[in-house]
Amino acid sequence: AIIALGYTMVYGIATMLTFAHGDVIMVGAYICFFTMSGLSGSFEEGSLAGAVVPALAGVLLAMVVCTVLGMVIERLAYKPLRQAPSLAVLITAIGVSYFLQNSALLLWTSNPKSFSSVVGTGSIKLLDGQLTITHVALVTVAACIVIMLGLTWFTGHTRMGKAMRACSEDKAAAQLMGINVNSTISMTFAIGSALAAIAGVLLCSTYPSLMPTTGALPGIKAFTAAVFGGILAVSMVPTILCSPLGGALADRVPRQRIMWGLDFFTAALVLGYGLFFASRGTVLAVGVLMVLLAAIQALYQPSVQASIPALASEEHLPAANGVVAQVQALANLLGPILGGMLYGWVGLLPMVAVGGACFFCSA
Repeated sequence: AIIALGYTMVYGIATMLTFAHGDVIMVGAYICFFTMSGLSGSFEEGSLAGAVVPALAGVLLAMVVCTVLGMVIERLAYKPLRQAPSLAVLITAIGVSYFLQNSALLLWTSNPKSFSSVVGTGSIKLLDGQLTITHVALVTVAACIVIMLGLTWFTGHTRMGKAMRACSEDKAAAQLMGINVNSTISMTFAIGSALAAIAGVLLCSTYPSLMPTTGALPGIKAFTAAVFGGILAVSMVPTILCSPLGGALADRVPRQRIMWGLDFFTAALVLGYGLFFASRGTVLAVGVLMVLLAAIQALYQPSVQASIPALASEEHLPAANGVVAQVQALANLLGPILGGMLYGWVGLLPMVAVGGACFFCSA
């Protein structure tokens, strides 16, 4: 998630795909590794200072180096391509990625290095030892929350944050209003690279094997997360637009007919996706499906809410509304969790088939 924040910030403001972002993660991890290795011998083994000072110094120095590296990459590689076609920017980003990987290969060799966790190797055991949560996982989640809250405050309450939001909306208009677009984009790269350093340290604390290609796969996964995060944001548009239409339909059309029709349409949509697009795995098909499902839910929900008075007496109406709200919240919470588990166990096609069958049964 921290890596994806860097992708999202840079693309949202500079409209550039920085595939070298994953390699900045690798550089940050190497800087932290060598800093901790150099300072660990200066303290007594097992002391509190020996555990805290090298890790803290390593994280801070990694952030500084990655911040400078991000600004240098932006100035040398991306700034000359402000008005260039997107393909040129993409090729440049891939070139920068290869340059960083091969530079790391020459400097630090290809031998994997054992990374010492900046948090330690402790863990918390729950449910009589059946569930184990490492300290690194807890610190990673806490760091994500703090960083997201900090960025939210920064973009909403500081001069530079507001400038970033203005540039993401319209660079030309922001420049006419006196905003230095180049400085704003450079600051965006700096912040994204500093976050990449933190992500690299936490990543290698969890998976303690460090090599020049360490950041490649996490970078691709984070890019995927950023893309689907954008799709989810886009899916809010039909939700907002279709909710009033769903309310109007619930007042004028028999609600049972609405729910019956939407259930059948959803079943056909899901099964059609499974038959024609699931094996291809195109991002466009998944995005269109998610947007359509969000629109169907927006049309469906008013009919459900309007049906409650017909199912419950007046004195039980608040409790009935509460039950429906709790079921919906539980479905929104458990759906992604169960979906992820089932996808790992049985794959996509069986899930699509079962989902379509469930919608048919509901209809």
